[in-house]
This record gives sequence, structure tokens and C-alpha cells, in this order.
Amino acid sequence: MKKANLTMGILFGFFLFSALSMGNRVYFVLATIIFLAWVFGLVSVRMAEKTVNVGNALSGQKVNRGDMVSMEIAVSHKGLLPIAPIKLHMRATSNTPAGVIYLTQLGKRRQRVTHKFTADHVGAMFPGVESYEVSDVFGFFKRKHQPEVSGQELLVLPVPFEVEPLTFAAGDMGVETMKRAMEDPSSPSDFRNYQVGDPLKRIHWKMSARKQTLMVRQFEEPALPDALVMLDTSPPHLGAGVPEEHAAYLKDALLETAASVVSCQIRLDNQVRLPLVGDRPMEYNSNMGLPVLLDELARCTFNETERFERILMMQMGELRKIGAVVIITTRLSAAVVDLIIRMKRLGPNVRLYLVTFRTDHPERNILVGRLQQAGVEVNYVSPSNVKPVQQ
Repeated sequence: MKKANLTMGILFGFFLFSALSMGNRVYFVLATIIFLAWVFGLVSVRMAEKTVNVGNALSGQKVNRGDMVSMEIAVSHKGLLPIAPIKLHMRATSNTPAGVIYLTQLGKRRQRVTHKFTADHVGAMFPGVESYEVSDVFGFFKRKHQPEVSGQELLVLPVPFEVEPLTFAAGDMGVETMKRAMEDPSSPSDFRNYQVGDPLKRIHWKMSARKQTLMVRQFEEPALPDALVMLDTSPPHLGAGVPEEHAAYLKDALLETAASVVSCQIRLDNQVRLPLVGDRPMEYNSNMGLPVLLDELARCTFNETERFERILMMQMGELRKIGAVVIITTRLSAAVVDLIIRMKRLGPNVRLYLVTFRTDHPERNILVGRLQQAGVEVNYVSPSNVKPVQQ
């Protein structure tokens, strides 16, 4: 634009100077034409930019990862003078790279275009028009604006895949775990009078002496042990030589692995919990239903600054009544391995899903060997196909 204006400005000055110095009407007509073209371009852009309306509508607000999404973009203006086709700058998201769409229907005040893209990555995003440019037909003036509406939210949901069902510690669907919980003398729910057949170890001798009658501890009957899923929501560990843009594939694999484990437990009618930390902290349980979890996982931003080791430590006190623990992460350090082994020693079965592009890292294989020796089930998940490979 600046180059065109500079060129035409030089020509306008030359023709006007020639007309005034030589009295040649041809030069004056040429200078007048350039001036009128300038005025026409400025007025047409000013009239159009005040009335431009840009809107977009998605084919669906929730889609599964891998689905095709269609976006209908409608542009209109009420300017009386013709303008050049409006240029649309598309917003960059994890599924839509920044790009430019040219509306080629010159002279029409209403134009519509269909923009299609594949939802390759899980997440919540607002695809659409970031800004638009209005210019005149001569290319003298250009004005850039942002649309008043940012667009519709698109929620790309993780797609669960098949995983092996979890096995609970102590077997027999957790009967032994229930028995230990009911006989834990440190957590009675109430006291009652002794009845024939009550085990002697349930008698509370101090209270019996005070009441002058035998009193026994009464416990709430616990439910079957549930499964605890621990998802690492800190920024994924890429590893040496892995480009930064591949982090989106690691996030997809983390989220879809978590969704797969929970989905499997729900199908088997087993209780499962998944605490989520970050921008939207919540304690998910299987009674909420799988659609709720898929929505929350899609909104996970992986910006948690708390170290994953601390998150694991926070759950240590709840492992007594848990039958199985699933840990899903991209990083495996000596500290994480020590915590996982401690979890295993507290009673529940432990399964690790390690999401990584490489399965042949020598130092990491040593840590995996320590986990396997401790009885921890280790699975690799490759982001390329998001399928677990049991070791």
C-alpha cells in the first residue's frame, strides 16, 4: 500500500507540476484522475469498514479427536461503493494454523465461504476469524479490524481405546480389603452393646469399664475398593531431540489414556476416581458419568506448576481403602519411582502408563526395571498411535 501510494503520489505531483508549468490540459486531466481515484478509494474503504459484519458457525460444538469440522464464514458490508475482496486472517489454534482466506467475489456485499479442518488434537479452542482487512479496488488504502464476536467454542474430546481391566489387590473383588477396613480399630463409626458372637477384639475395654457393660466398636461397612487414577497435568516432558510442536501429541495420549482407564472401569461397574489439578481442579468419580470426564479432560491445559511428586504424595494417605492405582505421566525420575514403589507397598495394585516417543532409553529402562521388580505393571503408550504396549 505504501509503495503504491508513493508511486501514485510521485506521478500526481509530476503531472500537476507539468500541467501548471506548461499549461497542458492532458497532464491536468491525468493528475485529476489520480486524485479522484485516491478520493474514491478512501471513501469506499471508510464506508465499508464501518458496516462490515463477520460471523462464523461450526458444524458442531463438540467433536471427537480426528473428526472433520466445517466452519461457515459469512461476510457482509453495507458500503455503497465497491471494494476489493475482504481478506480474512484465521486464528491459530492447536487444530487450525494461522492462515489467510481471500474472498474472491469482487463487488458483492455478501459473501460466504466454507472452511474445513481436521480436529487433530484434544482441547477447548475458539477457531475463527482473528482479523479482517478492507481495501479499495485500486490498492491505495487498507484497514485492518477485529470482528466483534470471537467465535464459537469448539471442544475436541479424547477418544478412549481398549485397555486391560484393572486387578485389585487381595483379589476376590476386594473382600480382604473390606475386612481390613472394617476391623481397623483406629476408625470406628460408633459404639453399641456387646452381642453374642461379636469378636473379642472389637470390645472397647475402657468404655466398657466406664459404662459397666461390655461395649464393642461399630464400623461402617465400606464399599468395594475403588481405583485411583493419577494424571500428570504438568507440561509434558518431550525428551531430547523432540520438537516442541510434538507436545500436543503427548497431551492427546495422556488424556486418552486417562479416559480409556476410566471408561473400562465404568463398563465393569467399578468405582473409579480421578483428581484433576490445574486451572479447573475437580475430584471426578465414576458416578458423574463418562461424558463429564471427557469434557473436563478436553479443557485440561497442562499448566500445573506443582511437581507431580507432590501430587502423588498428597494421595498417600488415602491408599488404605484403594484396590488399584493407575499413574499416567510422561516423566519417570528416581523420585517418582520411589513414590510408586511406596504406593505398591501400601497394598494396592499399581499400574503405570508411561507416555513417550521412545521406549529404548537406557537410563529410563533401569528405572522401569526397578518398578517391575517391585511388582508394578508398566505400560508404554506411544503418541503416534495411542496404543499401550505392555512390558
